[in-house]
Amino acid sequence: MMKDQILNKATEMFLKLGFKSVTMDDIASEMGISKKTIYKYFSNKDVLIVKSVELVHKEIRETIDKIISENFNAIEENFEIKRMFREMFRSAESSPIYQLKKHYPKVYEKALSTQIDVCETCFKQNIIKGINEGLYRENLDVDNYVKFYYSLIFNINENTMLEKDVHELEVKALEYHTRAMATLTGIIELEKHLKNPII
Repeated sequence: MMKDQILNKATEMFLKLGFKSVTMDDIASEMGISKKTIYKYFSNKDVLIVKSVELVHKEIRETIDKIISENFNAIEENFEIKRMFREMFRSAESSPIYQLKKHYPKVYEKALSTQIDVCETCFKQNIIKGINEGLYRENLDVDNYVKFYYSLIFNINENTMLEKDVHELEVKALEYHTRAMATLTGIIELEKHLKNPII
């Protein structure tokens, strides 16, 4: 369907080249269609950006669910999710969240609540899973650990311009978060994954 094709191509271009720098002309030219065709489905660029961000959230949710269904242990699961983010945003030069906040604050505000829900649910489930597996300490203050980790990740994404720097800092944050919660068994598992870096 043309609408989906436009949305998929626009999303790919926005992530790779930046929300601000990609124009409706660029998308039309890349697809070999007229700009009028794009406007038939999306009344303006802001609407297209909103839909693109929703599509990325949907893909992230589906991929996280798929990774969770693989039954990795809690630490392995976090590294797999980090790997997934790395793959998804590999072509991006600058951090998508940083760009949205800077150039499209209204879209950014709208995207934020979805992002918070997805992250907090995922982090909480992971911590509970890790406690049950003996990888994280019992009696952790789960809600606060979720908040701590989310604050770290959120600040990295919001304030770091280059995507490769975001990736490196997120891996450090993941190590920091895991060490804060891990049992001895968890530390051994963590060290195993740190020897196999997410490239």
